[in-house]
Amino acid sequence: MRQGYQSWVFPSRPVIAGRAAIGGPFEAQGPLANDFDILHGHLMIGQDSWEKAEKVLLEEACDKAIEKAGLRKEQVQFMLAGDLMNQCISANFSARTLSIPFLGIFGACSTSMEGLALAALMVDSQAADYVLAATSSHNAAAEKQYRYPTEYGSQKPPTAQWTVTGAGAAVVANQGNGLRVAAATIGKIVDMGMSDPFNMGGAMAPAALATIETHFRDLKLPHDHYDLIVTGDLGKVGHSILSELLPKHNVNVPLERYVDCGMLIYGDNPTVWSGGSGCGCCATVTYGHLLRRMQEGEWKRILVVATGALLSPISYQQGESIPCIAHAVAIEADTL
Repeated sequence: MRQGYQSWVFPSRPVIAGRAAIGGPFEAQGPLANDFDILHGHLMIGQDSWEKAEKVLLEEACDKAIEKAGLRKEQVQFMLAGDLMNQCISANFSARTLSIPFLGIFGACSTSMEGLALAALMVDSQAADYVLAATSSHNAAAEKQYRYPTEYGSQKPPTAQWTVTGAGAAVVANQGNGLRVAAATIGKIVDMGMSDPFNMGGAMAPAALATIETHFRDLKLPHDHYDLIVTGDLGKVGHSILSELLPKHNVNVPLERYVDCGMLIYGDNPTVWSGGSGCGCCATVTYGHLLRRMQEGEWKRILVVATGALLSPISYQQGESIPCIAHAVAIEADTL
């Protein structure tokens, strides 16, 4: 199962039996609006706090993914979930509602593919038949925790990114028809000494490079193996940096096949600065937009590389640099 230094190949090719993407009002205005299962018209989502609203997003994503898998929640043996809030409260409280055996995970914005990789590992090793992997973020809740209260209206530099209000979930199963998880590469921490929390794309790009480079080396694949390689949320700045780093490191991925979720979700909207970010960015774009296009036959193989900046308000205030990570998951069509 393990291949090379830090990759897994899944012989049983676990199935993504159900998937869901939930978004907020700003996401409803973006070019991928039609790829969401549910879109909300207000950031509060009928709750009395942004944190409670995020919990609703995650619960809805989990419920919808289970429903689309044709299952009852009692049939799902394990839930893997995390988010950006302190102590992962969105995931913890959602797991309380769902009452599924729960493993909390945290990889910042890389959480979506960390969860999907672990879910596939559990199913492939026969530790479970059905595993739910999910994550979420909320723009206002993340702003309040990591930066300034939204009401403060602080200005940001062009390198900053807009946290997605959204949640994504997938049910990974040991049988059935559908898109399949073929392999995963677990990233290592990469810290290039950057400490600017408003330039996470620049900080995370080297971690994405390291994981992509390792994935191709571990699996002994040609660089044109995938129809699409997509990073989680490097945004315009990180996407540009990675596009320059790949050929310099002899990773000759066709650059026309490389896109970024943070650029896709809001298109060319200038109000999001460099693009989207947050746990919900890669999760909603992957489980909504990308996998829909795969099911329609546009691509046979994609590699999703979710990136995460593992900083906290405390580490930033104490002058620490930003440790970053990227986890890659290869998803293939059922016919391969």
